[in-house]
Amino acid sequence: MKILVTGGTGFIGSALCAGLLQTGHTVRVFDNDSRGTRRRLAPLENDLEFARGDIRQSETVRAAASGVDCVCHLAAVNGTEFFYSKPQLVLEVAVKGMMNVLDACVTEGVRQLLTASSSEVYQLPPHIPTAEDAPLIVPDPLNPRYSYGGGKIISELLTLNYGLTFLERAIVFRPHNVYGPDMGREHVIPQIALRLLRNQAEARGAREFDFPIQGNGSETRSFLFIDDMVRGILTLLERGEHRSIYHIGNAGETTIRELVEAMARELDLAPRIISGALQPGSVKRRCPDITKIRRLGYEPVVTLREGLKRTLPWYQANP
Repeated sequence: MKILVTGGTGFIGSALCAGLLQTGHTVRVFDNDSRGTRRRLAPLENDLEFARGDIRQSETVRAAASGVDCVCHLAAVNGTEFFYSKPQLVLEVAVKGMMNVLDACVTEGVRQLLTASSSEVYQLPPHIPTAEDAPLIVPDPLNPRYSYGGGKIISELLTLNYGLTFLERAIVFRPHNVYGPDMGREHVIPQIALRLLRNQAEARGAREFDFPIQGNGSETRSFLFIDDMVRGILTLLERGEHRSIYHIGNAGETTIRELVEAMARELDLAPRIISGALQPGSVKRRCPDITKIRRLGYEPVVTLREGLKRTLPWYQANP
C-alpha cells in the first residue's frame, strides 16, 4: 500500500515512516519542516518520496495525496508551550490542515484515512482510566491552552463524518504522552531532562540540588515509548475498524514526582523536588483505558525505565 504521512519529519511521523517501510509499504512524506527535520529520516532517505509543503495550502496537499491509497494525518503544532504562545497557529494548522487533507482524499480518490488526535481532547476526564467514549470538552474557550484540544476535537468530527460518505475506512487515534529520543524540547520528559542536566551544571556537578516543578508531583500521566506508539498505528492500519476511535497509550499511571525520581536515578542525581503552581488548565490525572486496541492484539512492551534509558542519553548528547 502507498501511504502519505503528513507531518512525516516530526517525532512520531518519522518513526512511523520507518515502521511503514519495515512492514513493506511505500511511503510519501509531506512536511514543511517547521517543527520537524529531515535529519530524522536521513537513514531512510533513499527509500522515501518527499513532498515538501504547508498543510494549510490546499493545492499542495492535494498534489501530495495524488496516487496514494491511504493518508496518515499527523501534521500539527504540538508542545504545551505553543498552546499558550501560538494558539492561532495551532488552530489554523489543525482546522485548515484537516479540511485540506479531507478535500484531497475526496478529490484524489483516497479511501483510507488515519487521523491523529490527542489525549488533550478530554481535559478533565470524568473517570480514570479513561475510555474512548468519555465526553470531549473545551472547559474555557478564553484559555489558549485549549487551542490544541479544540483543534483535535474538530479534526475528529471532520474525519468521522466525512467517513460516512467519502471514505471506506476512517480511523481516529488518540496518542497518550509519547516520548523517546529526539522528540523535541517542548514536552515534559525532555524539559525535565534538560533542567536536571542544567541544574547539575549550575551546582558544579553536585548530585543534590533544588528542583522546582509545577504542582506538587502527585499529578499523573501515562507515558508511551515511541516504538510502542508506532506498533499501535500499524495495528490500526492492519485491523482498525471504520469510523472507530482508539487510544494508543500505556495503562500504567506515573506521578510526575515518580517520573522526576526515575529520570534522576538514570542520571545518577538526587534532586530535592520543590512544589510549585500549576499552569491554568493543567490536568491533574491522565491515564487511558486501552481495552479497545488490546482487542486488536496490541500491547505496549517498553517499560518506563527502559524507555528512559534509551531517551536520556540523546538529551545528554544534545543539551
